[in-house]
Parts: sequence; C-alpha cells; structure tokens
Amino acid sequence: MLEELKEEAIVNKVGGRFKLSTLIQKRLVQLNRGSRPLVDMNSDDKMEIVIHEILQDKIFLTTNGELKILSETADLGELLDLDSGDL
Repeated sequence: MLEELKEEAIVNKVGGRFKLSTLIQKRLVQLNRGSRPLVDMNSDDKMEIVIHEILQDKIFLTTNGELKILSETADLGELLDLDSGDL
C-alpha cells in the first residue's frame, strides 16, 4: 500500500474516504484508457500517479461526483472538464 493512503491528510483533502476512492477509480479509468499523467514522475504505477495528482491539486471531484482536472494553462478558477466518455 502506498504510504500516502495511510495518512489522513489525503482523506481530508478530498473530503472523505468514499470520495477519495471514487476519485482514484475515475482517474485510473482515464489513465488506463490512455490519458496522460498530470505529474512528472519516473513511475509506471498508475495508482502512485493518481495519488500525486491529488496531492498536487491537479484533480478533484465536484459536488455531484464528476472528475475535474485543473488545467495548467487555465486562469484561476477555470477548469478543464473531461468526461471519461470523451476519451
């Protein structure tokens, strides 16, 4: 198990264990379908990539459970809306 998942900080950051699990699952689906990682890592471990994306505030869930990706080129508050069906 990844050490970051043992910490309460990531659970609190996302808003609970259920939301964390949902966010991880949705992002893993995107990565498995060919989406590029949003963090620079020397790892092929997709779970580790997702955890680092969460910790670096690259991805989050909206209040209705949709996965949102913060665009690096967007102005503050502007979000890149990706649906796994669009991939």
